[in-house]
Amino acid sequence: MRTPRFWQTRNLISTVLLPTSLLYRAGAWADRAFTTPTRAPLPVISIGNVTAGGAGKTPTAIALIPILRALGHSPHILTRGYGGANINAHRVSETDDWQHVGDEALLLAAAAPTWVGRNRLASAEAAAAAGATILVCDDALQHHALAKDISLLIIDGPFGLGNGLTLPAGPLRETLISALKRSDAAIIVGADAHQLAARMNVPNFMATIQPTARNPNLLTEKWIAFAGIGRPEKFFDSLRALGANLVATHGFADHHAYSTHEIERLIEEAKQSGARLITTAKDAVKLPPALREGIEVLPIELQLKEAAKFSEFLAEKLAKLPVP
Repeated sequence: MRTPRFWQTRNLISTVLLPTSLLYRAGAWADRAFTTPTRAPLPVISIGNVTAGGAGKTPTAIALIPILRALGHSPHILTRGYGGANINAHRVSETDDWQHVGDEALLLAAAAPTWVGRNRLASAEAAAAAGATILVCDDALQHHALAKDISLLIIDGPFGLGNGLTLPAGPLRETLISALKRSDAAIIVGADAHQLAARMNVPNFMATIQPTARNPNLLTEKWIAFAGIGRPEKFFDSLRALGANLVATHGFADHHAYSTHEIERLIEEAKQSGARLITTAKDAVKLPPALREGIEVLPIELQLKEAAKFSEFLAEKLAKLPVP
């Protein structure tokens, strides 16, 4: 789905949806209250967010990998594989496509061995058997069946909490207070536009999303940008901040599956305007293979502003965990 505009403010639509939000909150509470977490054979670091849509969970999971390796661990990543057809514990390989394992799993697998499957415990056991010493569980804050040892809450700084209401009246999967009770630290990605750091009762760290490589033609050519992520505007704003001349932008729903017709239409629009197409790495894996040539990809990474301090925090947390 695309992030609805009414999620940003309290208005007539959000007011009408409030009764449904109360039902959602009751269901979320019951899920937490009546689910007994099962402990994995290895320590589990949970990456999650409090809002629906993209907050930077996948880049955060990827950024954790070199930190954990520097601490002497062999990390594997667990993910549900959103959008993919796979339901069993499956290790992502070079031959997998996004229809099988999901778009984000392909990005995660480039950083570390990655397992997809709806049963996270089965994936954890498979990862342990394959030589993992620690597990990074992506999008797991509201997944209660697997016990976590360290939980990191990821927040999109510019978007914040939207209108502060729970789904479907607002973007919240649960309240911030509820999420913080189960979080060991928070990472605010981008500018803290809503001063959320001041409301945190856990350690918080600031981070930014930065391009890992910059096309030298970014400043000299015209571009049409398209993206199917939680908030496509984040991608467009990043390009503008880099100085790209965007003549048009096209936002699609998160995890959007591109049809040949849609990409052909974008290619034709680019030809007509004398521009080139540019998208995200997450979108690029879903492009029809015959039409990928000539479409630029902007690779990005999450950079912690106090990386050394965060590494020390993580090391201290891990040192306190009981030896399995």
